[in-house]
Amino acid sequence: MKFLYTILFILTNTLIGQEVFEGYTLFTPQAGNGSSGSTKLLNNAEQTIHTWTHSRGPASMPYLIQGDEPGLENTILVYPYRVPNPTMDSGGVGGGVQLVDWDGNVLWDYVLSNEQYQHHHDIQPMPNGNILMIAWEAFTTNQAYDMGRTPGSIDNPLNQMWATAILEVEPYTNNIVWEWHMWDHLVQERGPAYGATFGNVEDHPELMNINEGNVGSGNGPGGSNADWIHVNAIDYNEALDQIVLSSRFMSEIYIIDHSTTTAEAATHEGGNSGKGGDFLYRWGNPQIYNRGNNATQILDDQHSVNWIPEGYPGEGNLILFNNRHQGNQSAGLEFSTPLMDDGNYMISGSDPYGPEDPTWLYHPGPGWHTNVQGGAFRLPNGNTLLTVCDDADIYEVTYDGDIVWEHNYPGNNTMIPRAQKYAIDAFDQEVILGDINGDEILNVLDVILIVNMALGTNEIDLNGDMNDDGGINVLDIVLLVNIILN
Repeated sequence: MKFLYTILFILTNTLIGQEVFEGYTLFTPQAGNGSSGSTKLLNNAEQTIHTWTHSRGPASMPYLIQGDEPGLENTILVYPYRVPNPTMDSGGVGGGVQLVDWDGNVLWDYVLSNEQYQHHHDIQPMPNGNILMIAWEAFTTNQAYDMGRTPGSIDNPLNQMWATAILEVEPYTNNIVWEWHMWDHLVQERGPAYGATFGNVEDHPELMNINEGNVGSGNGPGGSNADWIHVNAIDYNEALDQIVLSSRFMSEIYIIDHSTTTAEAATHEGGNSGKGGDFLYRWGNPQIYNRGNNATQILDDQHSVNWIPEGYPGEGNLILFNNRHQGNQSAGLEFSTPLMDDGNYMISGSDPYGPEDPTWLYHPGPGWHTNVQGGAFRLPNGNTLLTVCDDADIYEVTYDGDIVWEHNYPGNNTMIPRAQKYAIDAFDQEVILGDINGDEILNVLDVILIVNMALGTNEIDLNGDMNDDGGINVLDIVLLVNIILN
């Protein structure tokens, strides 16, 4: 009988082991005041196969991107970090982002910390090589009242209101090539004499109610602050050319159009959606736009919203970490958006945006909780990688909720903001110069894309810079055409 139990144990563990996604897990533990940090890359045996050391601690989660040559050892680490003296300080403060090679050499270092903007939390590397950065944008109380905020409703020692801005930064040149400001997309019910759109909040789900929620406090992780929205995560969908954001304080996620120009992003028209920089979609807490109540709220303090990539189980859905799914119980949560063929999202009459319920939920129950940060990412085999930040725990669970891999990072008062897992061969594919659509073939489709870039109708992708002069122009088109013809 003991022999049979032994065989059963071995067989069970073998089957479970086969369900683990083969890959490398990347994360940066966080401890103390952010004066230093180290990023770890682990294999499935929980062995550290590589470490990057940093002079500053993390703001959130690092990313790996393809280098100039194939191979894991040629990847570039994208590292968001905490600057020593931020101009605005609250939970998740950052201020800088670096590109770091495998050997730890800092290739690019950019600081966004000034009187107008302060980076915090997340960043998002883009396919064109640029970086999206979340930032607080500072306004005075008088500016807020002029926009339609109720006088006396801002009670913080700074006499400020920090809204949200998204800046797209081009590495090495430090150019801000696109930007979006929530301040341009507000609604208020006080009257037509104020700067924000005047109207009933429930009639404008595409806008943020400037009078929703508190604005900062006299205490917090960094002392006095004026944090209003507290966006904590960002992701980009190349196929849709859209950006998704997560707001902890509103317990909502928002989708905006990235296909706009910066000028269009400041208005209510333009872009693929025709709606400029207005919200295309929002979900999680419809009472924020007066189309729901406590009973219809699903999200609470959530983090880590991101699209499930094409080809993965659940592709196109959104997945996130819901910190207070049920009181002090966290959950991983996936839901399907009401996306229409034109890239907009269905909403009916006076109803809130759907869906009413998530598509998938991992909710272990009491004890499984983090108050800050946390992560959820779908893996190619259908498993989900979940990070419980406060406990420095990483779990890989199947779609049925079985834990097939876990890692607890040792140490006192240590957190892991979020972790990601990359396939073993994720960076083995050789990048072909001129292959703009990534189909590994040079053809007329790539020529069309480069022509559109030269005309300014598509974003610049320097993989189309055939003559390596730092830009896209007619010379690159001619060189690519000659390669294809020959």
